[in-house]
Amino acid sequence: MKFYIDILGCELYREYSGTSTVLQFLGCWILLVLGGGPTPDKPTITFAAPDRSDDISHAFTIRVENCAESYEVLKSRGAVFLTPPRESDGGGEIRSFFRDPDGHLFEISQVSK
Repeated sequence: MKFYIDILGCELYREYSGTSTVLQFLGCWILLVLGGGPTPDKPTITFAAPDRSDDISHAFTIRVENCAESYEVLKSRGAVFLTPPRESDGGGEIRSFFRDPDGHLFEISQVSK
């Protein structure tokens, strides 16, 4: 939780059931569900952090006005980035990636001008 509040700048809205947390972030809510086993409505699903940090199935992308400025703010709060902001391969955006403590991938992205 510390990562989401201290580094991303989310505000705690509510915690419940000991496994779920609702955060306020940039005018939206983020629902974090901690690890857990199957339930009747998802009988074959287990929530778990990635086994290998380089095997990623998704990323949480945050669109920002200024990628370089956001990079510096998050870095000063303790975010560890894979690289500094750079133009994407196809152009059109400037982006930089970092991970949460469980290895989930986050991206800050700015539309190129």
